[in-house]
Amino acid sequence: MPFLIGFLIAMAVGLTGVGAGSITAPILILFFSISPADSVGTALIFAAVIKLVVAPMYLFRKQVSPRVLVFLCAGGLPGVLAGVYLISALNVRHYEQTLFVLLGTTIATMALYSLYRTLARAGTAKHTERHGWLPVIAAGIGTEVGFSSAGAGALGSLALLNLTSLSPAQVIGTDMLFGLVLSLVGGGLNLTAGHYSSALLWKLIAGGIAGVLMGANLSAILPARPLRVGLALWLSFIGAQLAWKGLF
Repeated sequence: MPFLIGFLIAMAVGLTGVGAGSITAPILILFFSISPADSVGTALIFAAVIKLVVAPMYLFRKQVSPRVLVFLCAGGLPGVLAGVYLISALNVRHYEQTLFVLLGTTIATMALYSLYRTLARAGTAKHTERHGWLPVIAAGIGTEVGFSSAGAGALGSLALLNLTSLSPAQVIGTDMLFGLVLSLVGGGLNLTAGHYSSALLWKLIAGGIAGVLMGANLSAILPARPLRVGLALWLSFIGAQLAWKGLF
């Protein structure tokens, strides 16, 4: 089962550019009874590996803006450090129900943002360059990623679409590299701290490598918009279920 889950999640990431942390963490919590801290650590390490596999494709296709990536990392790196510290500090059983609610609410909110962006078709308009806001917004995204493993894909893309004049292809590529940097830092810290499930991680990765490569190649011939809508709806459901588990 973990092999199949890793394959399907990674294929969705390759097809749509979002979902690595958002899908993995709640699935580990809901279906494998992994603690919130370990599920976030496992999701970050998994996301780092599959994004590292496909990153050369985006660089080769020149879909990455180095200047914008620097702005994002300037705020995102301190943010992810703060997020990892926060979830480590709260990694006690007394706070688990609160973490369930926060994780579920974050994931559902992120999914609704992604759904709105997809349905609004706002990407056709030209936007003025407002790079000065990117480090501030990236700091919030980084904190969210470090705390819940969710948000880099959908929220990062949303920021780039509205604050830069990058093409949609450059938005996906630049945000993928930004997510890779955050996942490497956050996943590395969780790995050294032991906040991950080794039994599940390697099985997820084994399926994920094949899945992300297949998804990245299929994305060139399949329409991404319907896939994004379906993914956002499913993430909304998963997030709501996770928040419900925390409340009751």
